[in-house]
Amino acid sequence: MNILVIGASGAQGGATARRLVGMGHAVSGFTRTGMGLPEGVKPALGDLADAAAVRAAFDGVTHASVLLPMVYEAAVVESYVRNIAAAAAEAGVRRLVFNTGNRIPSGPTSVKAFETRRAAEAVLAASGVPTVVLRPPVYLDNLCAPWVAGPLVHEGVLGYPLPANVPVSWLSHDDLATATVAALTTPDLFTTPSPSLPTTATPSTGLPTPPAAPISANLPTTVPSTTADTPATVPPSAANLPATTAPAASPLETSPSSAAGLAATTPSAPADLPTSTQFLAFDLGGPDSVTGTQLAAAFTTVLGRPVRYVAQDIDEFEAGLAFAFGPSTAEGVASAYRWVAEKDQTLYGQNSADVEATLGVRLTRLHDWLTSRPWKEIAG
Repeated sequence: MNILVIGASGAQGGATARRLVGMGHAVSGFTRTGMGLPEGVKPALGDLADAAAVRAAFDGVTHASVLLPMVYEAAVVESYVRNIAAAAAEAGVRRLVFNTGNRIPSGPTSVKAFETRRAAEAVLAASGVPTVVLRPPVYLDNLCAPWVAGPLVHEGVLGYPLPANVPVSWLSHDDLATATVAALTTPDLFTTPSPSLPTTATPSTGLPTPPAAPISANLPTTVPSTTADTPATVPPSAANLPATTAPAASPLETSPSSAAGLAATTPSAPADLPTSTQFLAFDLGGPDSVTGTQLAAAFTTVLGRPVRYVAQDIDEFEAGLAFAFGPSTAEGVASAYRWVAEKDQTLYGQNSADVEATLGVRLTRLHDWLTSRPWKEIAG
């Protein structure tokens, strides 16, 4: 396989690129500068807004993993995705895996972080390129950010911009990489029977054991940004930042966990997408769906000291994120957290073990992931 990873210089795409290189695949990473790519990844220089550069990057590519930068201006995202879809179709790509960087609500919202990615799915579904969409919740690696890990270890306070009672099926970057690789390489994936529809998850107590419509159609558009290489990780408290990271430093890269995999809803196309046997979408999530209070209890066990959960003020979170990534990105990420808190507190908690069998993977248990991290070193 010749695999192109768009977003390989970030935490999420980088985890996937490293895994693919370790498996012996020829991997190239699309980047504007060539900096920050994992060892063994060949740079493919260009900007996602440059159709010719994207087309050149796809030359000879058989498979592609795509994560868009943290840009939420509708017209900009539309140009990126249409360039990717056209180049992949022209190159005859056999399978493309698209990481939305967030869950996507079942119905339309006013949140650009959701709607630009929903519309991107529609573009890819209409492209004719066999596509698998992965929709992660919130990343465990976000907890390694200094503004989270520091107060956690030194003060016994776990802060995150979600209410304490919101369940989250936290997913690690390592598990994301495992799921992405499986989605890229599993034979006959599009002919595998779909698992049964899941019900809304309840918090786990098992611790510790036709062309698509333009993306801009229903969204307000700010001045387009041409940045195509914004860190491909979503800040640690950011919407992903739900599947995301946070201001200042990138989330700490961690060693692969001993068991990795994914959970998901029934493979399906999002609402209003053309029905296709060459399009699947999965809601990823770890096997343990826990509330903030339950996560703090798990840390209490792991750290051997009392830990309490405090819901971070979202306005405060947005201000910190704006300092690191700019106001547009900060607003896009924070608005997703606000929507979850106010509209649907189940969005990040849904998972289904049935899908592990579909991709032939297993997920890391939350307790196992927590105990494998050197928290005192991470906190500094």
